[in-house]
Amino acid sequence: MTSQNRHDLPKQAGIIHLLSERTINRIAAGEVVERPASAVKELVENSVDAGATRIDVVMRDGGKALIQVVDDGRGMDAEELSLAVERHATSKLKDDDLVNIASLGFRGEALASIGAVARLTVTSKARGTNEAWAVRVEGGQKHAVEPAALTTGTRIEVRDLFYSTPARLKFMKTARTEYAQAGDVIKRLAMAHPDVAFTLSDGDRTTFRAPQVTSLTGDVRLERLGAILGKEFRENALEIDAEREELRLTGFAGLPTYSRGNAQHQYLFVNGRPVKDKLLNGAVRGAYQDYLARDRHPILALFLDVPSSFVDVNVHPAKAEVRFKDAGLVRGLIVSALRHALAAAGHRASTTVAGAALGAMRPHTGLSSLPMGRPHERPTLPAGFNEVAEQMYSPSAGSYGEMRESQLAFDRTGDMAAPSARPIDEQATYGARAADVPQSAPQDLPQDFPLGTARGQVHATYIVSQTADGIVIVDQHAAHERLVYERMKKQIAATGVARQSLLLPEVVELEDGPAERLLKRIDELEALGLVIEPFGEGAVVVREVPAMLGKLDVPGLVRDLADELTDLDEALSLKESLEEVCGTMACHGSVRAGRRLTVDEMNALLREMEATPHSGQCNHGRPTYVELKLSDIEKLFGRR
Repeated sequence: MTSQNRHDLPKQAGIIHLLSERTINRIAAGEVVERPASAVKELVENSVDAGATRIDVVMRDGGKALIQVVDDGRGMDAEELSLAVERHATSKLKDDDLVNIASLGFRGEALASIGAVARLTVTSKARGTNEAWAVRVEGGQKHAVEPAALTTGTRIEVRDLFYSTPARLKFMKTARTEYAQAGDVIKRLAMAHPDVAFTLSDGDRTTFRAPQVTSLTGDVRLERLGAILGKEFRENALEIDAEREELRLTGFAGLPTYSRGNAQHQYLFVNGRPVKDKLLNGAVRGAYQDYLARDRHPILALFLDVPSSFVDVNVHPAKAEVRFKDAGLVRGLIVSALRHALAAAGHRASTTVAGAALGAMRPHTGLSSLPMGRPHERPTLPAGFNEVAEQMYSPSAGSYGEMRESQLAFDRTGDMAAPSARPIDEQATYGARAADVPQSAPQDLPQDFPLGTARGQVHATYIVSQTADGIVIVDQHAAHERLVYERMKKQIAATGVARQSLLLPEVVELEDGPAERLLKRIDELEALGLVIEPFGEGAVVVREVPAMLGKLDVPGLVRDLADELTDLDEALSLKESLEEVCGTMACHGSVRAGRRLTVDEMNALLREMEATPHSGQCNHGRPTYVELKLSDIEKLFGRR
């Protein structure tokens, strides 16, 4: 029986038959074009691959009425234009090689898929020619190529998206939401390609504009990221540049104190392709887990360049996910590069900390805006300043004098106290305490130290220090907590995690897969203090656990580890448990709020902060100090 005869058979239930070409096209379109943003992504990527230096996108009614993409790329002649709207036609594969993909688009289905569910018009003029051509595809029906008018490049118009598949329209969000989704797509592509200018318009106004970056002095990628993510990101970004074997990671990552409440501001790219990959997101989480609370997320843009044979970019119809040949190598590179950059930042905290403090002291929210005699009101402070606000704006701020002082002196928690440190004056009041050290003393010159020289202590909780061009306010408890924590981590790294043997070894029943994954990591788990052995099929026996965890739900811990090895390929919960214990111990072993310090102790704390990585934030990601420049203070008093 011929293929033609098979098509003529009645399509009865239960009888296998071939789908019609129209249905096949619509299925392919459903895989590639999920929403207007999907169409925008495919079309803009084609423009980038075509060598465009300017790409303008217009969307009306969230893309349902019109999507227009205009570029100044190399363009197409009449023959290429006719082939471009056919299924499985592409100019981006050499010798049908699906492994070495060097372009953004390669499936060869974008235009055909869009034409199957919309009214598509493609107008193009090949570079170096004098003729422009246009082709129309409506609901999968291709029309003949016709002469057209166009100055350069290619213009694509997509009208009435999903008109031939009205069921898909029911699942679309509001026009505003669909427009925002497309804007995010263009934003990500603009980050990866600073040499291309991008604009997005709703037809009436331009809502996104990224001019072409051609700087000869600065980093073009940082300039483009600053233009998109804002000036604050540029001021608080750490440069990332690391290489391992044939993999290279570049980009910029924000300081821990410059963070957000969700992970939407994490931009990851593989060979210039924007991706949302679970492995990469897990690596970022692992790198920052020691510096941020679980509900805070860093802002970053990372660009991973790998050999094309090292990554499979065709595992997802929309190319949003990738698969690496060696996922562990990629994860290790990301984690080590980020941690190295964070360590190199030293005691640095983000500039937004000072900005938030200044915002809290503006007259319209502060005391100067209140009528005479009106009770003082506490301004609304951003996250991370709640504890400070409780102290500074509480009517009972003086009640610190009633708090019990910690008996832990600096010299008992790390030799922080100088030999000449004066004893604590138990009878003194707990108000602002001036540092009675002559300012002319050479060793006290503020310009000698990044965090300046201690000039006083406020409410027995905050150290006030003078720098060469401003002041620094330090939360003594948060700062010393980080210092003790870093000291404990060094000790663990040097001597290992102390283990305690279980009186009765615990057998934990698991499925075969999770048990096998755990047993493959025996050496790594042992380094973290957990000693396990195989115990038949689908089970492990636990003989030793980390001593610092104390009383422990052993089966729960093992099962959590097995789940994380399945999802993230790393046992995070054990590390986090150990770090949480270290953090708790550091909290109890650090200088408490309400403890008065001598001038020597205050300066010793400042000097150790300057020498300790990550001291700009406490163990929960909150800032340990606020720096105010003299110009900022003068603005508060109207002096400039």
